Amino acid sequence: MTASQRGANPAPNSGKYLVTGGAGYVGSVVAAHLLEAGHSVTVLDDLSTGFREAVPEGAEFVEGRVQDAGRVLDASYDGVLHFAAHSQVGESVQDPAKYWRNNVGGSIELLGAMREAGVRRLVFSSTAATYGEPLRTPITEDAFEAPTNPYGASKLAVDHMISGECRAHGLAAVSLRYFNVAGAYGRYGERHDPESHLIPIVLQVAQGRREAVSVFGDDYPTPDGTCVRDYIHVADLAEAHLLAMTAMTGGDSGESGPGEVPPGTHLICNLGNGNGFSVREVIETVRKVTGHPVPETPAPRREGDPAALVASAERAINSLGWHPSRTDLAEIVDDAWDFTQRYTGQAGTS
Repeated sequence: MTASQRGANPAPNSGKYLVTGGAGYVGSVVAAHLLEAGHSVTVLDDLSTGFREAVPEGAEFVEGRVQDAGRVLDASYDGVLHFAAHSQVGESVQDPAKYWRNNVGGSIELLGAMREAGVRRLVFSSTAATYGEPLRTPITEDAFEAPTNPYGASKLAVDHMISGECRAHGLAAVSLRYFNVAGAYGRYGERHDPESHLIPIVLQVAQGRREAVSVFGDDYPTPDGTCVRDYIHVADLAEAHLLAMTAMTGGDSGESGPGEVPPGTHLICNLGNGNGFSVREVIETVRKVTGHPVPETPAPRREGDPAALVASAERAINSLGWHPSRTDLAEIVDDAWDFTQRYTGQAGTS
């Protein structure tokens, strides 16, 4: 599909954006939101973990690695939203070179391609794994950064790289550090292989695809003894990306303040629900939403699992005007369950 075929009725302030990793779970939802807002979208994805069917209708698709961005970008692009990365924590421990080569090396190539093309706006998909085991919760952006695995370390390295690019070459950038992304947006949902995220695992148990869910530790200093995590709906996450790009494209008044990220600035924001839900709360919510039994199996604590990880999203609220609206755990689970029922066994999203 050519650029002239995309967005038959573009919005007055529509832009043209490259979405790296846009055939994956979060990237596909963000690409869909961009198109719905009237923007033109090009998705660059090598389909190593994403799916061609997940690229939203109306987006131009280029099959390739993030290192190939130079053959796509030119001065007609208004910005880049960068999701292309390996993201399995366990795999990063077993094969750290793969993560440094792709996540860091690929981002170096992307920044160079952006500089060469004169594209000066970037939204980066970062992660709460940059913080490691927090000293306090809720976690704010000034928390000590001590990632406990190569995945988190690679993302932190890219954040540092972006800061340097902003200072040296006038890039405007926003890094969004996610906590636990969940839920679905219509036909765009979560399906990794192997699956490592709690909500889809518990849904697989409810669906009969797994015998039981393992509960890793029940003696943590939390209300019910199980780990507490912050879950954010993927559609709320997508809206934050659009607000981040708007903050960079709309800050022309020369005044500092909310909603403006001028050239040379790197804004880092946490994205989370602001509330924590325990493993047992997730399991019980799945039981109520699906109406199916979910057997549990006790298991020992996993090394490095903090008792609680909860985000402070105050900076995103104050700087971007972001207000998550899908904060109810039952709504998040219900959307994910609907996707799981409709798309399991079909070519889906990653």
